[in-house]
Amino acid sequence: MLKKALVTATLLGLFSTHTLASDKVRWLNDWLPAGDKAVIYLGVESGLFAAEGIEVEIGSARGGSDVITKLATNSADIGSAGLAALLQARAQGEVPVKAVAPIYNKQPDALFTAEGSGITSLADIVGKTVATPTFSASNVVWPLLLERNGIEPGSVKLLKLDPGALAPMLATGKVQATINWVTVAPGFSRALAKNGNKLSVLPWSEYGFEGYGLSLVASQRFLESRPEVAKKFVRAYRKAQAQAIADPAAAAAALKKRVAEVDLQQAEEQLRASIPLMDNEISASEGNTSFDGKRLAITWEWVAKAQEIPLDRLDPSSVVDSRFSE
Repeated sequence: MLKKALVTATLLGLFSTHTLASDKVRWLNDWLPAGDKAVIYLGVESGLFAAEGIEVEIGSARGGSDVITKLATNSADIGSAGLAALLQARAQGEVPVKAVAPIYNKQPDALFTAEGSGITSLADIVGKTVATPTFSASNVVWPLLLERNGIEPGSVKLLKLDPGALAPMLATGKVQATINWVTVAPGFSRALAKNGNKLSVLPWSEYGFEGYGLSLVASQRFLESRPEVAKKFVRAYRKAQAQAIADPAAAAAALKKRVAEVDLQQAEEQLRASIPLMDNEISASEGNTSFDGKRLAITWEWVAKAQEIPLDRLDPSSVVDSRFSE
């Protein structure tokens, strides 16, 4: 009887361990950890993923295209990437990756300049020198943005530099403007303040560059083999996003706890700078759980024109799968 009881207890223990075991999900940031990536860390630290029975393994890639490549090869399950990168990849061939929900419903690209530079609108950059990161995806859209606003691309001198050189060049007046994502504005503000200047940001979304930016993207293998886990993951991420918007300081602290080298104040400032991309008039009217068909089509039109891809090469609706977002 004792032996039987021990065996029964052992089996019950194994069964209990199995039922309580977490589902592991491999997440990829589209870039190195910073304030604009704090949502996933908050979700982990606050127990939102654990509450769904999910254990998250966080990794970082080198851009959205890298995320998509790793998802396509099943090196990760889900992550963040610009929707444009996925649309471009899918237009070029079969890529087993789907967008499941938007993160940014506005494009993050912007023109940075110093107050008093004489640049208060996009039209004012004619004859000016603009610096941009050498490998920025924004560079492909730049000529189209200018043409959309009646500006001849050749009338603006575009200087391609290492990203680290942009803030010092702008602060010292060696260039009149730079091309960046609004999420890095806090660092530029500090650089300009050292020279007694203030940063002025001109979002491209205010000059016709519409469409979705950063999105939740996942491997089709993950979505097909573990649909319930995928749905629970997206639900937990959404809760973490709402909490981060409501309490950026807590989100920055969660990031700092996981990535010690992050500057806490800067992380909070970066997250605050990214909030208008998530929480705005679009999210208020359309929500932020699924992709709007018209906005999705506009996103694809910009990608197709920028990459000189025939518009009928891809049906943008085939790239998204909103079944996993509530």
